[in-house]
Amino acid sequence: MSQIIIRPIVTEKMTAQGEKENRYGFVVARESNKVQIKQAVEQEYKVTVTGVRTMITHGKRRTRFTKSLVLRGRSSATKKAIVTVKAGETIDLYSSI
Repeated sequence: MSQIIIRPIVTEKMTAQGEKENRYGFVVARESNKVQIKQAVEQEYKVTVTGVRTMITHGKRRTRFTKSLVLRGRSSATKKAIVTVKAGETIDLYSSI
């Protein structure tokens, strides 16, 4: 299960959603589905998950200018999951830091 959740998303927007609507964001493995994500979050954080929304973000183009040439590449595509937790329960993302 630990291979499904890669890391939590800690931004201002996700922190606000966590406080107001009990929603938390995670970067997850590309091949995982909603059922696997739900089970992984429930097992790791000991909470009851009521909903999972997923999205795939495509990699951005990157360009670097060096002395001799221009390097062009692409960052990796990632999958994100927004997990809604049962009212009254919370996930403490800062305890493991």
